Amino acid sequence: MGCAGFTCSKHSLCVLNILYVMVSLLMIGIAAWGKCLGLVSSFQVVGGIIGVGVFLFFVALAGLIGAMKHHQVLLFFYMIILFMVFIVQFSVSSACLAINREQQDQLLEVGWNNSQSTQRDVEKSLNCCGFRQVEASLSCDAACFPNNSCSPCADKIQEHAGEVLHFVGGIGLFFSFTEILGVWLTYRYRNQKDPRANPSAFL
Repeated sequence: MGCAGFTCSKHSLCVLNILYVMVSLLMIGIAAWGKCLGLVSSFQVVGGIIGVGVFLFFVALAGLIGAMKHHQVLLFFYMIILFMVFIVQFSVSSACLAINREQQDQLLEVGWNNSQSTQRDVEKSLNCCGFRQVEASLSCDAACFPNNSCSPCADKIQEHAGEVLHFVGGIGLFFSFTEILGVWLTYRYRNQKDPRANPSAFL
């Protein structure tokens, strides 16, 4: 029937949503694994990643069922939700790629001050204390703290922050284009006739 046909659209949507299901399960698994091993102690971070994974899983499941059954209502809501996710993800990804050094410093300091559990995780993993200066009066979980040989964490974080933001922005931008592809495929698929159905019936 060709790639523009009903069957090709159906299979393309199924493959795309199976990919989203796998990504969502991977996000949930990595977040739970990191929490169990103590790599991340912040419940907000773990909960946020798991929440996004669960949301993506149900959206992909709705798209998969809608594609397999050619269900008009499911496909409509799937298309709307996917388009909204595309707008948010494209905006966030673009911001990650466009952010400059000064803005990075401000965001990192805000994040540092808002979560003590994140501070402890960073101090242990990077072996540093404090954000811009080491304060001996405050506790620190880094191995260097008892020897008074710690350096501030800001410089060490900045070494990796730019690369991480660009990596996250690039991955987000890539998946945002797969989402707009999903919206287009869903729109086209909803308006195609099922060759196995009554030829006189059209949606």
